[in-house]
Amino acid sequence: MEARDIILRPVITEASTSMMDNKRYTFDVDLRATKTNVKNAVEEIFGVKVVKVNIMNVKGKQKRQGRYVGYTKRRRKAIVTLSADSNEIKLFGDDNE
Repeated sequence: MEARDIILRPVITEASTSMMDNKRYTFDVDLRATKTNVKNAVEEIFGVKVVKVNIMNVKGKQKRQGRYVGYTKRRRKAIVTLSADSNEIKLFGDDNE
């Protein structure tokens, strides 16, 4: 898998945004990705040094449409911790530029 196939999108929630101050970033990753794959992909795409990767599997939520029951897609979330001397990842564009 290529690096762009492993990292799907950043997770932007209140909790993940507060963790960005401590250089911890949350991404949705491919279901088959390992910690080593995620580390190499983040270092290649963003040009930073990764210290630690935590991965969790999120089950799909049950959704109903009348009497029919279905589930949302399951996903895999990775929390990536950067080294103290590495640059921050810019997820939002600056309006001043």
